[in-house]
Amino acid sequence: MTDDRITAEQFRQSDGVADWHVVDEAARTVFGTGSFATGVQLVDAIGELADAADHHPDVDLRYGTVTVRITSHDVGGLSARDATLAAQISDAARELDIPADPADEDS
Repeated sequence: MTDDRITAEQFRQSDGVADWHVVDEAARTVFGTGSFATGVQLVDAIGELADAADHHPDVDLRYGTVTVRITSHDVGGLSARDATLAAQISDAARELDIPADPADEDS
């Protein structure tokens, strides 16, 4: 699957991506899970969404956080696919009552 590259500004203007910020041609956020078990639940949800979209983000599971980074390698940056998946991941986190903290750079 391929689609056109979008700018960071176009990504930020997409619906449902307020939890995300753009760094180095990728979208990134950190979810504060509070526990490893809750993090695993979120990672499971992300896995299902990613497989359904055939678009797979980088996911880093830690004790109290899950960090997610999304980019489209085939276009060398961000695409509409990234915005769509980011919004779906944020929705899944909200359903699990997991807050996002995209400014958390220490995780």
